[in-house]
Parts: sequence; structure tokens; C-alpha cells
Amino acid sequence: MRISRRGFIQATSSGAIVTALAGATTRKANDVIFLGPDKIRLTRLAIGLGTNAGGVQRQMGLQGVADHLKFGFDQGLFFWDTADNYGTHPHVKQALKSVPREKVTILTKSSVTTATEMKASLDRCRQELGTDYIDIMLLHGVNSANWPQQRQGAMDVLSEAREKGIIRTHGISVHSLEALQTAAKTPWARMELVRINPAGLRMDSTDPSVVVPVLRETKAAGKGLIAMKVLGEGGLRNRVDEALRFVLGLDCVDCLTIGAANRNELADIIRRIPENSPAA
Repeated sequence: MRISRRGFIQATSSGAIVTALAGATTRKANDVIFLGPDKIRLTRLAIGLGTNAGGVQRQMGLQGVADHLKFGFDQGLFFWDTADNYGTHPHVKQALKSVPREKVTILTKSSVTTATEMKASLDRCRQELGTDYIDIMLLHGVNSANWPQQRQGAMDVLSEAREKGIIRTHGISVHSLEALQTAAKTPWARMELVRINPAGLRMDSTDPSVVVPVLRETKAAGKGLIAMKVLGEGGLRNRVDEALRFVLGLDCVDCLTIGAANRNELADIIRRIPENSPAA
């Protein structure tokens, strides 16, 4: 499906409106983007390590994941997406033996809520990752409308860590529509990892047209937006082009993370992104 450079198209199966910006250039997986108010340097595609809570990637083994990350790095992808509960921090640490730390952007996530827990989590995550600092630290699995009250302790620790340079920015990984709506109005969430695909699969609503307006509100507030569940955690493996066309065509999403199971899958996604770019 070709998207006009000048207009709007109806998204394939969702009814959501996708906007193609005039004069847009073809998007590539290794495009460099400066995301959110802290202008974090990363690539359009993140190498995800959390499919089925990391189980898919862990099947490659410690060195296998490290080689997977190095392969992506050699293709220009220096944005790595992991989390405390994925069990893939040691795999990132192994990859950093062959890739300079300062040349990659690492995103990880923590599910803790209190200040004491977050202090311990930050120390442990850095040790497991083999790094003194974390580029992007997110509150993981946020699903309550009043999450700022529930996780205030953890948020305060991350705010202080950002000021000290222990992390470079902070935000949330969103797991409900109510949490997403709250985040759009919460300045503390400087960037958000959000679930979006054309089929409403593994999303905060089964209707993408309900989610997209909230994403637009979030983007208008100046936050960085990273799309996840783009392929419905594998549920859209037979609709990859459709899913990529939809997400890449959204005017409110900056970049995306996809958890490939192996090098061939990653190479295939890298190839398909420009083919399904709005300007293609």
C-alpha cells in the first residue's frame, strides 16, 4: 500500500487515521533519532530482548544474544531494549565486551514501586549490565490510572538519578489505557513505551483508533514515544508488512522496538522497514 506524501489514508484494519508528512523521506531501521526532552540519541529500530518476557531471546544463549546484538550494531542499530525481569541483562553485558559502551543506547525497566526498592534495583541493574550508567530507565508494566501516586518513591529516586547522571532519562512502559491517559498528562514521564499495532493485539485497547488519539496527546506534550508489540508479540508474524506500514505511518510514534528471535528475523525486519515507510 502506497501512502500519499500529501494526505491521509485509512489504516488497514483498525479504522485509525495514519498521517504521512509532506516531504517525508523513506524511513530506515538505522535512522538516528534524538528522542524526548532529553534528546537521547538512538536508532529508529531497537533490538528488543523481551519477547515472551525474554524467553524467545534467551533461547539463543548468552553468547548467541551477544552475537545477535553485535550483528545489529554492525547494521547500524545501537539501541538495545531489555528489562530487569527479562533475564537478559547478562547478555547485554556480554555484548558490551565487543561493542564500546558509549556507542550504544541501553533501555531497561524495573517493576519496583518504593524508593528503597528502586535504589537497589538501579545498583543491581547497572552491575548486571556491566555499565556505570543507564541511558533510559522506565517504570515497567504500569497499568493503574493512579500510578504516579503508587510509584512516587521509585519516581523520586529516578529523578535524582537523572540529576546525578546515573540515568540519562526516565519514563514508563505502559500496560493499560488508563495508565496511558494519565501518562499523557504527567510531566515526569519524559518518554513512554507504548503498545500499538493495526490489529489491537496485546494492546491497551483492541481498537487502535482509541489508542492513537492518546498517543497524539502524549506526543503533543513533548514526550518521546517508542512503539512496542508492533507485531503483537508474534501474533502478526503473517502480517508484518501491514503492521510496519501502520506503525511507521503514525505521526505520533518516534521509533519502535521489535524482538527478533534470530539474526535472520532481524535482518528481515531491517529490510522491510524502508519498504513499508510512508515515503516508500
